[in-house]
Amino acid sequence: MTMWKQQSSSAPSGSFPEPVRPSFPSFDPASTPHGSAGAAPQRQATEGSVFTSGITIRGEISGLEAIYIDGTIEGEINIPGERVTVGPNGRVASTAKTPCISAREIVVLGSVRGNIIATDRLEIRASGSIMGNVSTARLKIEDGSHFQGGIEIREPEPVHQPEEEAEQAEMSHSGLNYAQASY
Repeated sequence: MTMWKQQSSSAPSGSFPEPVRPSFPSFDPASTPHGSAGAAPQRQATEGSVFTSGITIRGEISGLEAIYIDGTIEGEINIPGERVTVGPNGRVASTAKTPCISAREIVVLGSVRGNIIATDRLEIRASGSIMGNVSTARLKIEDGSHFQGGIEIREPEPVHQPEEEAEQAEMSHSGLNYAQASY
């Protein structure tokens, strides 16, 4: 009596099948429809780390990858050069004098209590709530959102392009050589 049926395969006996790896969830707030209040967020594979609902972290989070927060963070978040997204269920709070969230781009769909520094852009969606001072170069506040605090709009940081710097260095070098050659 046979308990299972052996399947013919080209794989040698004793080999294991390839493991199935789950796709990495992430969130793109730009793809969320503005008019659908109860719609589930659309996720893409662009965010680095995801803190889902049900997770509570107390302390400091820092790194070089974008993060999506749908849980509770009690402390500071420092992600220079990347995006921090506080999802619809996300709550970030800090009582420290230092910024609660510091990143290149910050999108708030949930709740933030504390100061925020966005070096490029801050976006508060219709379901978002911020209680604290913000400092950013660009700001978008949607109807229905809640904001209580001060706003400092700074000049955008200049974007350095390596090609232009190399050209300028080359031009100043060739000018120097020409001046030296003409003596």
